[in-house]
Amino acid sequence: MPLCYNFFMLDTNFIRNNLELVRKKVEAKGVPFAEDRFSAMDLRRRQLLSRSEELKSQKNKLAKETGYLKRSGAPTREMELQSIELSKQIGNGEKELAALEAEFHEFLLSIPNLFHDSVPVGHDAGANEMVREQGDKPVFDFTPRPHWELGENAGTLDFARAAKISGSRFAIYFDGLARLERVLIQFMLDVHTSEHGYREVLPPFLVNDASLIGTGNLPKFKADLFKIEDYNLYLVPTAEVPLTNIHRDETLDEEQLPIKYAAYTPCFRSEAGSHGKDIRGLVRQHQFNKVELLKFTTPDQSYGELEKLTADAEAILRKLGLPFRTVVLCSGDMSFSSAKTYDIEVWMPARADFLEISSCSNFESFQARRAHIKYKGRDGKKDYVHTLNGSGLAIGRTVAAIMENYQTADGRIRIPAALRPYFPGRELL
Repeated sequence: MPLCYNFFMLDTNFIRNNLELVRKKVEAKGVPFAEDRFSAMDLRRRQLLSRSEELKSQKNKLAKETGYLKRSGAPTREMELQSIELSKQIGNGEKELAALEAEFHEFLLSIPNLFHDSVPVGHDAGANEMVREQGDKPVFDFTPRPHWELGENAGTLDFARAAKISGSRFAIYFDGLARLERVLIQFMLDVHTSEHGYREVLPPFLVNDASLIGTGNLPKFKADLFKIEDYNLYLVPTAEVPLTNIHRDETLDEEQLPIKYAAYTPCFRSEAGSHGKDIRGLVRQHQFNKVELLKFTTPDQSYGELEKLTADAEAILRKLGLPFRTVVLCSGDMSFSSAKTYDIEVWMPARADFLEISSCSNFESFQARRAHIKYKGRDGKKDYVHTLNGSGLAIGRTVAAIMENYQTADGRIRIPAALRPYFPGRELL
């Protein structure tokens, strides 16, 4: 296995000793790295810390000497004045250091995680690499319709009335389609808990800024979030945020790992910067449902657990009979926090192309360092856990994929065999 990098959003010692490597990897993610600024702040910070320790040592030594002179009856006025001056210098230094630490902290928060050595280097999705493709694409003797047209024609999807209620990029489901959305949530949770060994969680749907900082959503992606006015609370962009923060500021025992959570939540995203992309249908909504998978592992387990997590997400598509492919993302197409990501893409007949339905990522220790999540090994030593997560799956996109892949010539939707126990006596929605 290639070298795994452990950072605090990134570790300052690692950056200092590997500036060229950090610069190359950060810039390969499409983010500029201000190497000179880092070095200047890092040097000044260490100078201030060293000077502070030196001044405190001088003051402590002076206090001992002053005490000795007082006990012997000798004059101490001059030494007391020296102590006052040292206190002023210490105070001034601490003020400068506090301001610099805040600036340095914000700078470090803006640096993305470094990608794993097995990740292909490239600028965009064109450099992603195919891992596997599975399932037979349906063959129709008619032109397949897009899911939004199928839903609107049947009266089971209503975007116009949703826009009246909430604005664009919202949807109202009716009848069998509303049931399909609900059933898919239960089906996915049933599979992941009973067959894949995840512990089901129902987390809060509102999270504070500390939780979003821990996962890397803040400060960089503030524009993508919906904030509650006058409260330090945000609507969850994904269940990854509350699930990761279950163990914030905790030290786990190695025997507990891997910890595997599965959760359903609605997700809320502003989709900043996505204007004009997938504006029709259920693909890119401000509100959507998702079942999320999340793991806490030891560093030596994490890449094996990433393969298992990806297979768990793929298993849902196999059970539903939906054709899909899995690709490994290149450096320029990865998320801010990820060290390695597999995208699972489902076949959409109306567009004659694949659509992302799950991203499965290993963040190594990047999130754990931000959220202060450690584990104690069997040898008693402490280290940061590795965190992993993936969609298992995005519900709205799964509904869209079922509609398009299982449509009939008359616009009906066949129910996948795996879901028929949830629709007793029915084969069509």
